[in-house]
Amino acid sequence: MNQKLRKLVQQLGEAIHESVSESSQIAGVVADIRKQGFEVLLMLEATIGLNEIEEQPAGALDAGTGASGTESQDQSNFTAQDLKFLRSLRISVTGEDEEPPDDAGEQEDA
Repeated sequence: MNQKLRKLVQQLGEAIHESVSESSQIAGVVADIRKQGFEVLLMLEATIGLNEIEEQPAGALDAGTGASGTESQDQSNFTAQDLKFLRSLRISVTGEDEEPPDDAGEQEDA
């Protein structure tokens, strides 16, 4: 990853941190929890994934736009990562041959 991209990803992380730490809604809920006699430790993990955008011919951008102006997408526009993510949310894609794993998104009750 080049230095400029690394700096931009770092700035994104800092922006996420700032938006959470400055949120009045989050501060209010944390204050309510403290009033109940609990100390709050909030740890969030953000995963930032980068995929290089493939160059497309100029006419390809308009090819998926219908008369209504909305973009129609078919399965060929999804990457393997996109499909895996959608399956984890139990969202199926029309024409998808692969079945979702049995344990996708399920959690055991303790």
